[in-house]
Amino acid sequence: MSEKIISKTIKVEEENLACAMGSGSLMVLATPAVVALMENAAAELAQNELANDELTTVGTMIAIDHTSPTPLGADVTATAKLVETDGRTFQFEVWAEDKKGIISKGKHTRVSVKAEKFQKKADGKFDE
Repeated sequence: MSEKIISKTIKVEEENLACAMGSGSLMVLATPAVVALMENAAAELAQNELANDELTTVGTMIAIDHTSPTPLGADVTATAKLVETDGRTFQFEVWAEDKKGIISKGKHTRVSVKAEKFQKKADGKFDE
């Protein structure tokens, strides 16, 4: 498999802060925002690998270490690298960095599903 990698960049806005997301009290990039950015990169990369538009992927596991704070206004780039796939399951290495270096890294798994069938299952979950 040739190396498949994608990056996504955001500027840290107020809605991305730990104090705004409820994941802490400080004005620093929230861990859930880092996770979302990493997952967004991996989702796009996985979508590019799918055979047709009837399929999509859902995240099933993410495990990261968030080791360095990033302040309001800074740019953050998350990168997803596809390290393994069996056609349905996609395994990624993910990391995020600001201009001072790596702020977070970890692993993420996504699984392909039939979008319409999956949505119907979710929508009907609590039907009596």
